[in-house]
Amino acid sequence: MPEKERPAVGSISWVDLTVPDAESLRQFYSTVVGWTSSDVDMGGYADFTMVTPASGDAVAGVCHARGANESLPSVWLVYIVVDDLEDSLSRVRELGGSVVIDRRTGAGFAVIKDPAGAICALYQRPGE
Repeated sequence: MPEKERPAVGSISWVDLTVPDAESLRQFYSTVVGWTSSDVDMGGYADFTMVTPASGDAVAGVCHARGANESLPSVWLVYIVVDDLEDSLSRVRELGGSVVIDRRTGAGFAVIKDPAGAICALYQRPGE
């Protein structure tokens, strides 16, 4: 991806909602906000990429709490781009936060809890 299209460090690059029944939540958000969805094959089941109807842009994921997502909390999880994930995780710990889910193998993200108890994901762009 060209640099100008890549999310900038410090920006929110994605949001996911992970729940036990992603199918019903997919339908809920389709009805409430008008998103359409496309299936994401997870090997035996599908998670969903939610798409705005006007632009066709993918804006969020609605995922089953299975497999790699099994331990994720049922919250709208924002992914914030960082320059160096390992360095950011060290700083989280130094500054009174905690790492809820350590770096995902191959995925380039980790889930943290800040000192106030709020949860988010830190994401390092591939190849960086």
